[in-house]
Amino acid sequence: MSAATLFAAQADRVSLTAQTRIIAAALAILFMLLILDLIRRDRLQERYSVIWFIAGLAMLAGAAFPGLLKFVADLMGVRDTNVALFSIVLLLLLGLALNFSVIMSRQAAQITRLAQERAIERAKEQAAREELERRLDGEGSPKREA
Repeated sequence: MSAATLFAAQADRVSLTAQTRIIAAALAILFMLLILDLIRRDRLQERYSVIWFIAGLAMLAGAAFPGLLKFVADLMGVRDTNVALFSIVLLLLLGLALNFSVIMSRQAAQITRLAQERAIERAKEQAAREELERRLDGEGSPKREA
């Protein structure tokens, strides 16, 4: 076998050292513990934590099964696993950005609606107060007979 053939065969495999896999798994577990802690302290709602927890599980799966990335790259039709990983991460980040934009738009509309409702309530309170003052002024003044 020539050196180029050996290099091509090695480049086709995803090889992580045991130390790298352990560090990656530890980071994934720490990430998931951070998500759970943020939920516990009410800093992150459960409905938003699901996607982050799934991302942590994917990181853990990637650390435990490095050949999984090669399989995904083959499914995507990508030759290099780094390109596949970058593409997956980019798509996930774009999806998250879109999701949060939708949430922010919905909340902005809700804030506008609540501000309008509060302004209407404030106007009703002011009108009721003025009506009450007008009635009290009418009753409190001495009656004049003609």
